[in-house]
Amino acid sequence: MKRRAMLVALLLSAASAWAQSPERDQALIVSAGRGDTTAVQQLLKDGASLLARDGAGRTALVAAAYGNHVDTARVLLEAGASPDVRDTVGRTAFMVAAVYGDLELLHLTLKHGADVHTLNQYGGTALIPASHYGHVEVVRELLKTKVNVNHVNRLGWTALIEAVILGDGGARHTEIVRLLLAHGADPGIADRDGVTPLAHARRHGYTTIIRLLEKTDKR
Repeated sequence: MKRRAMLVALLLSAASAWAQSPERDQALIVSAGRGDTTAVQQLLKDGASLLARDGAGRTALVAAAYGNHVDTARVLLEAGASPDVRDTVGRTAFMVAAVYGDLELLHLTLKHGADVHTLNQYGGTALIPASHYGHVEVVRELLKTKVNVNHVNRLGWTALIEAVILGDGGARHTEIVRLLLAHGADPGIADRDGVTPLAHARRHGYTTIIRLLEKTDKR
């Protein structure tokens, strides 16, 4: 009986040590980054921490976001993970979705209360990189929120400016310019050198964008 009691005590002690193990927390992040939802669910049952971070400052949720593993992200969010925790780059799961154009993930983070006013490493809202990379549907969705369409990042650029100077002048960026203008983007806000979006568009020869901007910028 004593031996059995000792064995039980050892097993309980081992289980407790595992429940507090940094290795278990890192396993959660690695599994989330792989999109292994089953492993993530088990690790959460075992007590893995949603707040644990890896060497890049990524929580399990942020790791899942970089892989666009929506089902895994859903499990983590429903378990209480915050969509607003940043990695060392300065990106939250919500920001990752905007940068990479992952619309379903964006919807999911918004559903779980993502802060649309959060800023990235350049001091910009999610709308700015989404406009830069030509993610039309993400931009459309963000414009349904209270995001500031005229926010200026630390580079001195708005979403409208980035859509022009970092875009390719094609159909996607043209549609984004149209959407931004329709939702109150101010074409009169210039960059640090005093160059307006219209002036940039003219320099690049973006004919359709020029016409859109000329309709609203009367100067």
